[in-house]
Amino acid sequence: MDRSTAVERVEEIVATVEDERMAVPVREVWVFGDVALGLDPIDRLDVYVTKDILFKDAPDRAEEFQRSHGVDGVGKTVRAAWAEEFPDYLRANANGHAAPEKCLAAHLLPDTDEPIHLEVCNASFDDNVTQRLKGAMARDDYEQLLDPRGACLWVGGEASGAGRSSSDASDGGQRSAEAFEKLRNGEFVLPTLSGALEMLGMEEAEASEAADAVRTSRERQDGPSVRGDVV
Repeated sequence: MDRSTAVERVEEIVATVEDERMAVPVREVWVFGDVALGLDPIDRLDVYVTKDILFKDAPDRAEEFQRSHGVDGVGKTVRAAWAEEFPDYLRANANGHAAPEKCLAAHLLPDTDEPIHLEVCNASFDDNVTQRLKGAMARDDYEQLLDPRGACLWVGGEASGAGRSSSDASDGGQRSAEAFEKLRNGEFVLPTLSGALEMLGMEEAEASEAADAVRTSRERQDGPSVRGDVV
């Protein structure tokens, strides 16, 4: 993907989060990897979304959506008002329950076959980088590491999250004009992947092995993809 196209896609994602109701409250939007490094073209556009876990929305409507759409959990794991407004973006997991990460991907990346990867987690980017690193080192399995070289482009307002009404059209928030300008111009100064992993506590040889594993995993990916995580 051309770098200019990648940045346009990120701007579209942030604008959608700002302007439209999301399946769950969104707190942060980050980019990481190739696009943050200033590469042109890039192999994949990696976007990270921090979301809130929805505990109480409209559970009394769950049965209604199960009958009409064949999906469980609407009003419990995703907003009922969102599903009513955007029924075409409603997605379920293998068990038939509404899957927040798949719903967000359908909404934020509609009708695309471009190489875009969406990471969705309830934890902030920095916290998830740390948790995934600890897990990878414990298992000696590095393919699921999260590239720590990221930039935060948008942060939700104080009213977002559990304290905000599920009927709100969007989650408010503010984009970072400075971060977007640096992203457009490729001005972020970031280390190599192995160097970044060493800064997080890996030994040099292990960091090099982990970086190779991440690159190999990325080379196998094709088209759009999404990964949901709970920390």
